[in-house]
Amino acid sequence: MTALVWLRHDLRLRDNPALFKAAALEEGVVAVYVHCDAYVRLHDQSAAQRDFIRRHLHILRTDLAELNIPLLVSRVEKPAQIAPEILHLAQSLNAGHCFFNAEYPVNELNRDMAVNQLLREQGIAVKRCHDRCIVPPGMVRNGQGEPYKVFTAFKKKWLHTVMPLSLTPLDLPLCQAADPAVNGCTPEAIDQLFSAHELRDLSVLWSAGEQEAYTRLDEFIAHGLTGYLDQRDYPAIEGTSTLSPYFAVGSLSPRQALSAVLAYTYGDWSGNAGAACWISELIWREFYQHVVVDYPQVCKRKAMQAHTEAFPWQKDTGLFDAWCKGMTGIPIVDAAMRQLNATGWMHNRLRMIVAMFLTKNCQIDWRWGEQYFISQLIDGDFAANNGGWQWSASTGTDAAPYFRIFNPCSQSERFDPTGEFIRKWVPEIAHLSTKDIHSPPPQSGYPLPIVDLSESRKATIALFKNLQPYTTT
Repeated sequence: MTALVWLRHDLRLRDNPALFKAAALEEGVVAVYVHCDAYVRLHDQSAAQRDFIRRHLHILRTDLAELNIPLLVSRVEKPAQIAPEILHLAQSLNAGHCFFNAEYPVNELNRDMAVNQLLREQGIAVKRCHDRCIVPPGMVRNGQGEPYKVFTAFKKKWLHTVMPLSLTPLDLPLCQAADPAVNGCTPEAIDQLFSAHELRDLSVLWSAGEQEAYTRLDEFIAHGLTGYLDQRDYPAIEGTSTLSPYFAVGSLSPRQALSAVLAYTYGDWSGNAGAACWISELIWREFYQHVVVDYPQVCKRKAMQAHTEAFPWQKDTGLFDAWCKGMTGIPIVDAAMRQLNATGWMHNRLRMIVAMFLTKNCQIDWRWGEQYFISQLIDGDFAANNGGWQWSASTGTDAAPYFRIFNPCSQSERFDPTGEFIRKWVPEIAHLSTKDIHSPPPQSGYPLPIVDLSESRKATIALFKNLQPYTTT
């Protein structure tokens, strides 16, 4: 009987557990992708990421066909229609098995449970595989069997846990016997999935496909990994991997990334500071994926630290709009927001700077910023985005202490010392001297800062102090 593989955020052939295991049955495989219109709205998915997925599906359709695995696509309006649609596809193909890779946010877990129950009731075997994390959620626990809330402790246990696991990525799935009775979808059918939504083509900046992901990974390992620790915080240089969009849609797996580092360092990255730092960032990504499972309240727009829900966030749409447009009067913040709006991506150091400015200086609810980011990012990933925003807002697990508030001008002077990044994205002040470009004088004509950095910092610290006593446990 045919095996059905339900694809979601795992748009690749290699190191795809669901696809690999289904193909190993050698009973014929059909891949399906079901687009839900409501999910786009519920999750504020960006037009750039939608188009990125669309372009990936076109490439994946061709790649799967070379293995005699047809790709079928379907579109539903509501989440409740997904399970019946998967059942319909499975029954129409006489499928005896359905494979899919696990997703961890609450809505996705509920969706997958519904599919699992409905298919099993109809006698179709369901196999849920782990794919989004190198170490699956639930495996990293403290001595009391509880999840970690502090990253350093999580990282130490994660490194201990990962060693016995197989870190060799899965190969290509087996080529299947051709089945002339099953025709794959047309390119037009893929495009039709997204016809109800705006698309934003950023292919000039972000080519699609797992081969592009491998190329970027190889390039980074060869030329950027060793210097990563020293270069990663400087937005004017290409010091990061730029792999986050490919992790987000699943054209690259974290295990493939870790395996590449292990190969480059001959299995011992301890002597390579850049490699050790980058692996730590991979573990941060895993940490936030685990948080989503262990503390599902974060999926419901709740602060991880419950007492911070009492913080009196401002609802100043004027300040928020200025921040969104990159018109705050703080050049590094404006440059970062303009980079996001133009490219669908923002350097990680800048993400922290602009998030802390919005939450700590403007006192705007972190959820506003979280939502705006996900609506613009091509690398939008709920766990990473939520974790990053709650870290900056001092509401999350192992977050920045409330009294740790970046001064964006000082950050600018430190990480964009010549103003190169600012000059690129804020050309109206490109003529200013290196001394003035981080904090333009009034006579420059540049808008004055929308908030006073010193006074707003003091006010925010005072407000946090009025909440229940701050602890790091």
